[in-house]
Amino acid sequence: MTINVTVWGENVHERQEEDVRRRYPEGLHGAIAAGLRERLGGNVTVRTATMDEPSHGLTEKVLAETDVMTWWGHAAHEDVSDDVVARVHERVLGGMGLLVLHSGHYSKVFRSLMGTTCTLTWRDAGERELVWTIDPAHPIAAGVPNPLVIEQHETYGEPFGIPTPDELVFISSFTGGEVFRAGCCYRRGKGRVFYFSPGDQKYPIFHHEGVQRVLANAVLWAAPPGGAGEPLRNVHTPITW
Repeated sequence: MTINVTVWGENVHERQEEDVRRRYPEGLHGAIAAGLRERLGGNVTVRTATMDEPSHGLTEKVLAETDVMTWWGHAAHEDVSDDVVARVHERVLGGMGLLVLHSGHYSKVFRSLMGTTCTLTWRDAGERELVWTIDPAHPIAAGVPNPLVIEQHETYGEPFGIPTPDELVFISSFTGGEVFRAGCCYRRGKGRVFYFSPGDQKYPIFHHEGVQRVLANAVLWAAPPGGAGEPLRNVHTPITW
């Protein structure tokens, strides 16, 4: 089965900030999409969608054809249409997988699915982050270095206002001492949701081979085994690299 992936990006920082454009000339969404194509090859078809498109690029047709969506947003959470949020929420309940990345923790979509504040503590001193695998048997951890080393990144810290994850795959530690639940899995209706914290626009996180591998694994984990038209879950294919 080919997995149909829609990579959604806010596409605000890339249009407004020259340093982000240099880092991500095709946008963060473009870098995420390229990493998935490289890691998963013919197992996926990948399209991108951005907030400045009609319906934010997430029409009913696009959503109906999407097996897994990735979501990155930061500067314009409140500008996302409530109607679009409701459509995405409904599709997740119906079986579509959702990967929420970095500052997407505070998106309307994630908060609606979690039912909590999804707030956290943060600061940005460009410190080293170590992403530790705490569930090495989980499919999303397959082939991921332990720890996954990110030389410079924004710091996220607890408390993190999310429900207790159904499965916790990764935690991060930072030079300044903070720890953070960095890779969290949830089931919502028939859909699977994975939150992964690395991915600030000020750093080349989505060009990182280890981060790309996590996202590729997560797409395979989150995809409904029958595709967009058949969201029932009764099988799971182990991931090999």
